[in-house]
Amino acid sequence: MDITRRDIYSLLPALIALPAAAPLMSAQQGALPSAAFDFDKLPVEESEHAQFRHILKGKLATGESVEVHESTLPPNGFPHAPHRHAHSEMWLVREGTVQLTINGTGHVVHAGGVGFVRSNEEHGIKNVGSGPATYFVVAIGPGADTQA
Repeated sequence: MDITRRDIYSLLPALIALPAAAPLMSAQQGALPSAAFDFDKLPVEESEHAQFRHILKGKLATGESVEVHESTLPPNGFPHAPHRHAHSEMWLVREGTVQLTINGTGHVVHAGGVGFVRSNEEHGIKNVGSGPATYFVVAIGPGADTQA
């Protein structure tokens, strides 16, 4: 079988796509499966400052690390001191009022509001309302699946 120059050129697009597809194929192995979570069956973890429900943690099929949990803070409560890390975080406030501090600037977020902090920016969250504050945290990026 003789291979012509035309045959080789017709294969180039497929050959070029192979290296790009290889990381995705390897990332999909061991990736989090599609799932649904019965909220009432998720275990609740208590700490000195908050309650947590861990929902999921692992790698996405595209390779990013992800971690999702729900936190409930008492009035004036906060889970930890302001800090920074490589992954980005999003807060979806379900009930109450929190103050999200990003690089020293406070932002009040009420139920139904969303906050976001990108990688390596200093941030903290505190319940500034008179009742409990409950919010979901979605962390995506380097190290998100290794945080406690």
